[in-house]
Amino acid sequence: MRVRDATAVDVDEVAAIYAHHVLHGLGTFEERPPDVAQMAARMQAVSARGLPWLVADDGQVLGYAYASPYNLRDAYRHTVEDSVYVAPGALGRGVGRALLAGLLERCEALGLRQVIAVIGDSANDASIGLHMSMGFETRGVASAVGFKHGRWLDIVWMQRALGPGASAPPGAVGGDIG
Repeated sequence: MRVRDATAVDVDEVAAIYAHHVLHGLGTFEERPPDVAQMAARMQAVSARGLPWLVADDGQVLGYAYASPYNLRDAYRHTVEDSVYVAPGALGRGVGRALLAGLLERCEALGLRQVIAVIGDSANDASIGLHMSMGFETRGVASAVGFKHGRWLDIVWMQRALGPGASAPPGAVGGDIG
């Protein structure tokens, strides 16, 4: 398995992985999967901001991860939100860990300072455990903010500092995703 930058060639497989999670999972609160064109536009929007969108593959896409702006207001420009999705047949094989590690490395190299994980479903032990194992700390839970598959769902906010985090002001170069 290798982790690499996503390309337009990957969009069909990326869309299929996400569609599975939209239709069967609770990690995303979307209820209708985006089509391939919509997923391509999402990938392009991330790329246009200079942010990473990665895939793990072994001849087929096993999962993907990307960083997006946490919030578009100026003061948040040094903070991103991470998203990680693994193909159903690749769960439990270290794909999520490899993707998140690669994503964090890329974000740190860009000079970003904070990564926020907004995890759907407070019972999502796999995602919460993955993030904890990569140095994220739980910052809060918002109860019953989503309703999907016939039940109310929480979100869990987790956070991890990158580089010097909040111990120093942002540098003149890098870390600006505005």
